[in-house]
Amino acid sequence: MGAGALLTILRDGQARTRAELVQLTGLARSTVSQRLDALMHHRWVVATEDAISSGGRPAAAFAFNESVRVVLAADLGATHARLALIDLGMTVLEERAFELPIDQGPEATLGWLVTAFQDMLAQTGRDPAQVCGVGVGLPGPVEHTSGQPVNPPIMPGWDGFPVPEWLGERLGAPVLADNDVNIMALGEHWAARPEVDHMIFIKIGTGIGCGIVSDRRLHRGAQGAAGDVGHIRLAGSDVLCRCGNVGCVEAVAGGAAMAAALRAEGIEARGSRDVVALMRAGNTRAAQLIRQAGREVGGVMASIVNFFNPSVIIIGGDIAEAGEHVLAGVREVIYSRSLPLATQHLSIRASELGDRAGVIGAAVMVVEHVLAPDTIDRTVAG
Repeated sequence: MGAGALLTILRDGQARTRAELVQLTGLARSTVSQRLDALMHHRWVVATEDAISSGGRPAAAFAFNESVRVVLAADLGATHARLALIDLGMTVLEERAFELPIDQGPEATLGWLVTAFQDMLAQTGRDPAQVCGVGVGLPGPVEHTSGQPVNPPIMPGWDGFPVPEWLGERLGAPVLADNDVNIMALGEHWAARPEVDHMIFIKIGTGIGCGIVSDRRLHRGAQGAAGDVGHIRLAGSDVLCRCGNVGCVEAVAGGAAMAAALRAEGIEARGSRDVVALMRAGNTRAAQLIRQAGREVGGVMASIVNFFNPSVIIIGGDIAEAGEHVLAGVREVIYSRSLPLATQHLSIRASELGDRAGVIGAAVMVVEHVLAPDTIDRTVAG
């Protein structure tokens, strides 16, 4: 057991003495002291001000230093962005939301992102050297090993762009990039932990995507394409999808599709948020479209429930703001078409974090990478 495993124990927020760490790890006291010294040298661990007394001389206690480093997190959507500066204890130090079209291309978008991050660091008085990593969510398929977008339908000019390298050179920190739905799933799982082992996160926004958590780990698949349910074909539909195929659930039940249906009837709606706003204003057609979208998504999810058997399905994205209108549609079909055993204890609920799921998940992705035992062991070894 190395220094990284010792740090993992201390990350629960509880200060512990050397004796307690010896008991928990089974290591010799001299080995524990050596590991603690290495962690304290790099400021991952600090001695707490309050010593612990058992009747004799108070023993020094040690705790994880949550503020020693910070993470920069970005959730980039089709038309908007949310950024956050977060410490290693997942305390949000600064958070901002912007309108930002992703189709302006990678260099313009990422150049803006660098400037915004630098401003956030300056506003909070944080030294750029304190940044231990950057997490970015992108609204399209991302190859996990390289962090590069692969043929993203709504991101012209982004295909194969080296996002981690480009940002890393300018921010001076390692960069992890992933599909936006994956990081939203990570964020929601972090908010729900430790109760959920198997979870599906469905984003219904401009498009439709799915993040899969299995045994408390994000399942990305062989190349990072797992969960792309938006392009599962609906029987009997011949609607052309932006991917080039016909009948995709996204082309029928996505926010862009609903907005287009409303415009065709003379009702002004530019995207997902307008559809929800119309429903809240009492537009019955918008409400009907959202309810039917829930049913279409529920039909796809019923098959996934039978296949994967999750304990929780969380609905996120802009359309999730419609609340019970979309949830009722999803539940109606899942419970009628899935096996009774698979739905016996199934919970289907709206996102707890809402618009913040992406940036929280991007930070979780970086923190878990930076503080992984192997990574810490390499760090303290120099």
